[in-house]
Amino acid sequence: MKTRYKHATPLLAGYVFFLLCLPFTVNAQTPEYYYRIRIFHFKTKAQEDRLDKYFKDALLPALHRVHIPNVGFFKPVEQDTADKKIYVLIPYSTRSELEHTHDDVMNDKKFLEDGKDFIDAAYNDVPYTRVETIILRAFPKWPAPTKPQLTASKPDRVYELRSYESPTEKYNANKVKMFNDGGETALFNRLNFNAVFYAEVTAGSRMPNLMYMTTFNSKEDRDKHWAAFSNDPVWKALVAKPEYAHNVSKADIIFLHPTEYSDF
Repeated sequence: MKTRYKHATPLLAGYVFFLLCLPFTVNAQTPEYYYRIRIFHFKTKAQEDRLDKYFKDALLPALHRVHIPNVGFFKPVEQDTADKKIYVLIPYSTRSELEHTHDDVMNDKKFLEDGKDFIDAAYNDVPYTRVETIILRAFPKWPAPTKPQLTASKPDRVYELRSYESPTEKYNANKVKMFNDGGETALFNRLNFNAVFYAEVTAGSRMPNLMYMTTFNSKEDRDKHWAAFSNDPVWKALVAKPEYAHNVSKADIIFLHPTEYSDF
């Protein structure tokens, strides 16, 4: 036995030394954020007040307590008087967090107490008319949400939420590639668009599509940024590439203001 394994110890030591010399990033994974956008539809000022109170005093503190540090709350710059909306953006640092945070919040006794008026609303005195939900996965080139670095007060800011629908899932993958490998995200960053997120929609009523949110100090500031983008040589070269042709069939642009209690 001694003769058979006389070289085992040196070989094992050499293998261990090899493993220790490997970069620590071998098994590291890039964080992959997920987002949930909830759109609350309502009609009356009383409903809006109840929603604001629930978001500010119950939901936001509860999400903070379960370690969601930043949550966005936004209202359209121009509300549709027949169908008003409040947008809620919740980022999750893992898929598990996406799946389990709701249950964690619903088991929070303080949340249930603070949100009682909203949670236990009577069927004939509801605080909203309906709710939409969109689930998104962050782009590889923008894997985590970013808080805007703006100088204007929140009521003066203009946030731009865009949705790009594609004719097929293959074209959608192509548009996502254009943002990442093509350098569109990098161009937005270079021109200081103060993006909150870029993400591909994985579940929603309008698919296949991607969505992103950029932020500005004012509408005038927004227009200047987009003029610079449209005239940038990098964009002109990128949009002219045949490989990216026809990858957007419909674009929706929604202008929003952050609420005073929004983290973003």
